[in-house]
Amino acid sequence: MLDAFAEILEPADVQVGRRLSTLAEETDPRVELALALAVRALRGGSVCVDLRSVAEQTQLPDLPWPPVDEWLAAVADSPLLGTPPVLRLFGDLLYLDRYWLEEQQVCDDVLGLVAAKPGGLAPDVARLFPPGFEEQRAAAKVALSQGLTVLTGGPGTGKTTTVARLLALLAEQAALAGRPSLRIALAAPTGKAAARLQEAVQLEVNRLDAVDRERISGLQATTLHRLLGSRPDTSSRFRHHRANRLPHDVIVVDETSMVSLTMMARLLEAVRPQTRLLLVGDPDQLASVEAGAVLADLVDGLGSRGVAALQTSHRFGESIGALAAAIRAGDASGAVEVLAAGGEHVEWVAADTSERLREVLVPHALALRQAAILGDDGAALEILDEHRLLCAHRHGPFGVTQWNRQVQRWLAEATGEPTWASWYVGRPILVTANDYGLKLYNGDTGVAVATRDGLRAVVGGTVGGSASFATGRLTEVETMHAMTIHKSQGSQADEVTVLLPPEDSRLLTRELFYTAVTRAKTRVRVVGSEAEIRAAIARQAVRATGLRKRLKL
Repeated sequence: MLDAFAEILEPADVQVGRRLSTLAEETDPRVELALALAVRALRGGSVCVDLRSVAEQTQLPDLPWPPVDEWLAAVADSPLLGTPPVLRLFGDLLYLDRYWLEEQQVCDDVLGLVAAKPGGLAPDVARLFPPGFEEQRAAAKVALSQGLTVLTGGPGTGKTTTVARLLALLAEQAALAGRPSLRIALAAPTGKAAARLQEAVQLEVNRLDAVDRERISGLQATTLHRLLGSRPDTSSRFRHHRANRLPHDVIVVDETSMVSLTMMARLLEAVRPQTRLLLVGDPDQLASVEAGAVLADLVDGLGSRGVAALQTSHRFGESIGALAAAIRAGDASGAVEVLAAGGEHVEWVAADTSERLREVLVPHALALRQAAILGDDGAALEILDEHRLLCAHRHGPFGVTQWNRQVQRWLAEATGEPTWASWYVGRPILVTANDYGLKLYNGDTGVAVATRDGLRAVVGGTVGGSASFATGRLTEVETMHAMTIHKSQGSQADEVTVLLPPEDSRLLTRELFYTAVTRAKTRVRVVGSEAEIRAAIARQAVRATGLRKRLKL
């Protein structure tokens, strides 16, 4: 039976399905198919497979799908659900055992924190959230009354302002109760996001009264991996866990949409029951690269029990904000209207795309190269963050690899010097794996800069500023004239160019387009046809999970 599903199953899915079925002495091909589909689901970011809707979601109804009720009954009777279980069934959702356990653990820990009611005198919320801050004030009241708060909002809605003032309120509450100064942790999934979080929160803290600044001084942001205590022998287990919990009184996690189910499970098991946990993010962005849609599940599953939503944007150029809002709302005609109107903050390139991209990309690459030749680390890093070219794909004519090569060709033509060596002056780089020894993290960015001692890689945006390395010490890096939209999460640039893939690309979704557009601080350029724009906005990413359902039980 599995051979008939070769159109949707990878060889690895089939191999795992057959091997585990054989070990459990399971001979029913329908169960074997269900197991292979559960393995396949993880590659697409789902934590389970919905057996009732999988035929519809794959858009291949003509495959020999088993009748659903008979299929579910066969799976329920399978020895694969025995002891110890390989599979778990939750309604129509089929899980590999590990992900069922992680999802149940996340649900239990979340509900435990929501139910925790911290005592103590309530500080005056109006002091830090005066009239005009109604959304933020509502968020503060949630956070003061329970152990877990989910704070959501798009770019410019004041999430960081709310976080800083909320920390001041929590510190005041501790002071009123005669407790010691709060131990506060700020964390984000990537080094770049952690650096942005620290910078943004510190700017807001600096605007507070002296007494508040004193109470929450010395804030330091870090990556989630570093907070939990990475171990060299494993990437999925940490020094802090249920038997050795984090010591902090308050933990703030930014960019929570990027946090996978597994990582959220590791975080929650390390949080003390009396700790205040504040999860901050934008549920309309792309979900984590690994399996799960935790932030979206929490927002839907908890509802008013623990979610505070900020909806008024204060920062964006009006047209970028209007474009982002139209995309988020699924209003394709509205998005096309904003793009067609153009203006200072928005540009739409639907024709002569290669020539327009050359006009944009070459001057930026040349300016970066000039700063690097002069050995000016600061200027090079500033120029690097002036522009990003974002692609949906890694490979193919619309992918990162192709556009990195194209910019290097144009650069070689403009300078008369080759750019084919692994390292060249002005090479923009992206760190692609965590290196705890060098304190470099997946998503960090930098530039190859000329020095008296030869080329050095200067990496910026790290917590604590920039750092310089011999190029030979950096093995997990790639050229970054272009980067994927997934990799851009947690960072921003002054100007962003979004290169949309063809409308039949499975990666072209509303969440991808929204994430790309909201990476821009002051100007966004969308390169693509109207059909591609409409296709992106019409297609929402769907991940099969059971967390929101569990939270509502």
